[in-house]
Amino acid sequence: MNDTYDYGLWSMVILNSAIFIFFAFSFVKPKTSTDWRSLGIFSAFVVALFTEMYGFPLTIYFLSGWLTDTYPKVNFFAHENGHLLHTFFGFDGDAHWDPFHITSMVFIVAGFFMLSSAWNVLHHAQKNHQLAKAGWYARCRHPQYVAFILIMFGFLLQWPTIPTLVMFPILVVVYVQLAKHEEALAISEFGEEYVNYINTTPRWIPNLNVKLKGENHEKTH
Repeated sequence: MNDTYDYGLWSMVILNSAIFIFFAFSFVKPKTSTDWRSLGIFSAFVVALFTEMYGFPLTIYFLSGWLTDTYPKVNFFAHENGHLLHTFFGFDGDAHWDPFHITSMVFIVAGFFMLSSAWNVLHHAQKNHQLAKAGWYARCRHPQYVAFILIMFGFLLQWPTIPTLVMFPILVVVYVQLAKHEEALAISEFGEEYVNYINTTPRWIPNLNVKLKGENHEKTH
């Protein structure tokens, strides 16, 4: 086993964190305190992820005894071997092309696509003091939080770490609480209209049988 050590790359931690947080910021365009809170939660997850991916591999140090005994020929401090699921499931070849990594990219890209589409509808509705019911909001009540969860889950498949595995369920609970808070505010503002929306639209799992239509029509009014 060689002595390759591919961590301590703090410039990569800063660069990658900044890129993904900027992407999320540009899609979200936060305006309200809730917007900033949801973006902040996501940003904390991203920083924790890239800190372990390029800066300090806490998970690998924590599991070093077990990893050394189980995989004596693998140098886990080489960046390529930091894709732990690739090793655990015995995949060969480049980890970037294994099923976990490919699936993770599907989740991440889908999440950013949903995030961009959903927030455009939401802020248009807020600007006109209307209830957001077009686009992804016709499929579920909180597509913006679903998008953040998809992105974070995608990153977990790609590079699971102890901190992010611990953070993920906690952050999901936080998003659930934010969603409930937003629904209470929406009921007080829109009354029966939002109650009817609740009765016809699922909270989390998008109804894919609903076509994404009506958004352009709504924007013309």
